[in-house]
Amino acid sequence: MPVAERSATRSIAQSMLTELEAQVPITRRFLERVPGDKLTWKPHERSLTAGQLALHLAAVPAGILQLVQNNPAVARNAFVFPQPASREEILQTLDESMAAARKLLPQTDDAAMQETWRLVDSDGKELMALSRGAFLRDVMLSHWYQHRGQMSVYLRLLNVPVPASFGPSGDEPPPFLQKG
Repeated sequence: MPVAERSATRSIAQSMLTELEAQVPITRRFLERVPGDKLTWKPHERSLTAGQLALHLAAVPAGILQLVQNNPAVARNAFVFPQPASREEILQTLDESMAAARKLLPQTDDAAMQETWRLVDSDGKELMALSRGAFLRDVMLSHWYQHRGQMSVYLRLLNVPVPASFGPSGDEPPPFLQKG
């Protein structure tokens, strides 16, 4: 079947999962390079620590998918960023997050993706209303990429070689040009 036909028959959730799966190895390379002895380091007083940012990156896929299971969802502890104890904890969180994403995302059909999804505060006041699919695209994927970009700055400031993602970094060629 031609690529155009395959993508036309793919559900919204399947397309998102395909993208997520393609991005996991790239995100893992960023997380693997966070120095274990620098998890509490931060570039500015208002910034997250390197560990908090890395743990947030690791947890985003499952956290966002769990949030959209309810409609409306209640915003609770949206800006709590725990401090991990180790890089191993961060990588385990990424593995668990992706396992949850692989389970939850395929359960969401196109009708559910197109449904208006709402986020409300604890008093029931609507904070956001948009399609579930748009929320997942913006927060699960685009938000994930934005934080990965932040992590590249942290790594650079820590003098850690920055992994390539879509294109080259200042330290390495893009993945498709790397050997073995």
